[in-house]
Amino acid sequence: MREGDHTAGEPLIEAFDLVKTYPGPVRALDGLSLTVGRGSIFGLLGPNGAGKSTAVKILTTLTRPDSGAARVAGHDVLRQPDRVRRAIGSVGQRSAVDLYATGRENLTLQGRVHGLRGRALKGRVTALLERFGLDEAADRVVQTWSGGMQRKLDVAMGLIHRPAVLFLDEPTTGLDPDARTSLWDEIRRLEADGVAILLTTHYLEEADQLAGSLAIVDQGRIVASGTPEALKAELRGDAIHVELESLAEAPRAAGLLAGLAGLDRPTIDGATLSARADRAAAAVPSVLATLDGAGIAVASVTVARPSLDDVYLRHTGRTYRPDAAASPRLLEVAR
Repeated sequence: MREGDHTAGEPLIEAFDLVKTYPGPVRALDGLSLTVGRGSIFGLLGPNGAGKSTAVKILTTLTRPDSGAARVAGHDVLRQPDRVRRAIGSVGQRSAVDLYATGRENLTLQGRVHGLRGRALKGRVTALLERFGLDEAADRVVQTWSGGMQRKLDVAMGLIHRPAVLFLDEPTTGLDPDARTSLWDEIRRLEADGVAILLTTHYLEEADQLAGSLAIVDQGRIVASGTPEALKAELRGDAIHVELESLAEAPRAAGLLAGLAGLDRPTIDGATLSARADRAAAAVPSVLATLDGAGIAVASVTVARPSLDDVYLRHTGRTYRPDAAASPRLLEVAR
């Protein structure tokens, strides 16, 4: 077993009660704890300002917590930062590739930074280019590559030194659906290879597809955690979403629906009302009749199975808007 190898399933990322405050004061982390095992993908969800980036910065030794502790690949992030850095790969939201160098040159330079030389470096670069399907374009400047190819190169550069732990920050932002799906396949292969992956993403579908476990972070705290299926299973029934023709009618409509039997307390998000019901499809006629009787025009009605957005709504009181920090736009009614 080479240095950096670990037992399957062994915790490779551990955070304990992390607290971080910035001037303002802004409490970016307020007691965050999490564990990520070898050969698993852990999704960290939350809007901008929730604390995701701060947590990753601490775990990658880029900043220090005010209190709490963390270990990555068995090394303390405060006492052994150099060992942590050698054991991890990190792919930021912004691309780190040199657009005016070739793909092969980018990987070669990254390998040299990590101490690889000679035949070992050349073989590793070739292997990664082939693995990510970039070998045919390897000797073209990256500026001529597609966005999906550039993002794959980003990930390949993070893997050049065979890290035990990989941090992926918004890896598919800006990619088209085909490129996103292709990168998902590569991330799943890394999981199968035994890499521990901490994934931050603004795409709930991405977390649902990739993460074996996830945590929802809100205002520096984890407000829900578990497998995607377990979190969705906690929600009773299906969701009814009613889009009104008039935004001004939303509060009155929500008050009317709050009195319907079998329907959970509705929430308002713009001109859309959302509520849960054990038999959502059967409740739709009553919902429409109630609103029609009050002279409230409905643009559309949909019924949906529980989603991670519903989970987020339940635990934070607002729908999942990546660009919404702490100020909810979603209002609860009929308290």
